[in-house]
Amino acid sequence: MNNVKLLADLLIAAAALTTPLFRSAPAAEAKGLKEFLIPHRTMLRHVAKAKKLATHALTYTVTATAYQAVPGQTDSEPFITADNSRIKPHYGSKKRWMALSRDLLKPWGGPFNFGDKVRVRGISPKLDGVYTIHDTMNRRHHHCMDVLTHPSEKYDIFQPGVKIQPIAML
Repeated sequence: MNNVKLLADLLIAAAALTTPLFRSAPAAEAKGLKEFLIPHRTMLRHVAKAKKLATHALTYTVTATAYQAVPGQTDSEPFITADNSRIKPHYGSKKRWMALSRDLLKPWGGPFNFGDKVRVRGISPKLDGVYTIHDTMNRRHHHCMDVLTHPSEKYDIFQPGVKIQPIAML
């Protein structure tokens, strides 16, 4: 019990020494005794915030192209993606689905999973935005992404230097 009282007295003395004698308004950075005694709570908040920022800070530079769900550009089942999602017959670029090269997907050692949402910047104002990863590209492609478009939209895209960034799911 004496150790607890001694510790409390030391903390009060330390707080008194670090507080200026004359202050007209409380400082914005001032913390209460509870925050002073239990720093791990604020530390956990800062760690969670840092993890969130670190997830958002990862940016990858890729070459963007467009593809359509037709047998000449896919496998023998053009309306079924690599994660077994089904593309509806009247799809379009507003669906916001994409394929990534295998080097960027987790099954082959990359950072992304099927179903992850990714922010894309640098293709065009019409096609930039948030996409969901549903498909993979042929093994010959590296650091590439394919945007799913409909043949009637007539997109012919080959855009190097496109930035993709994972979006943290909260």
